[in-house]
Amino acid sequence: MTTPDTRPGIPTRGPQLTATQVWRQLQRSSFAVISYRTPAGDPRSSGVLYAAEGRRLYVVVATDSWKARHIAVDGRVAVTVPVRRGGLLSLLMPIPPATISFHGRATVRPAGEPEIGALPGRVARLLPTERRASSTIIEIAPEGRFATYGIGVSLQRMRHPAAARATVPVADR
Repeated sequence: MTTPDTRPGIPTRGPQLTATQVWRQLQRSSFAVISYRTPAGDPRSSGVLYAAEGRRLYVVVATDSWKARHIAVDGRVAVTVPVRRGGLLSLLMPIPPATISFHGRATVRPAGEPEIGALPGRVARLLPTERRASSTIIEIAPEGRFATYGIGVSLQRMRHPAAARATVPVADR
């Protein structure tokens, strides 16, 4: 167990975020690392492009991909979205990304379901016309709480874990 740093000038409390603020950040981002288990129980993770729409994340993958086959087995996933910080300053010094992490339930939608016209605009753009028949859509519904690091805080405060961490319910109450 860790204890908060109580030295003078060291913040001991993280940002007060809302689910709406976290969802807004998820909608601005497009890359995530999705983790899942193989049917044999081995851990796997993969980088994916996603679109956030209606409090869900959508990922387009090849129908015969490991992600499509393995996630369909039990539908449990963990997702981490790195959020680039620092602007031009990040070109001069190593600034780690902020992150949003959560676990959720994933539904693997077979190729051709739903019809491309029924998909929200951001999701439809992930699915090129030439890949519609050979792609699967994975719909991810976050559950529980988001765990964030560095969201809603200055780069200076990111240096202090207690000041940079927050947990937020996935839905505003």
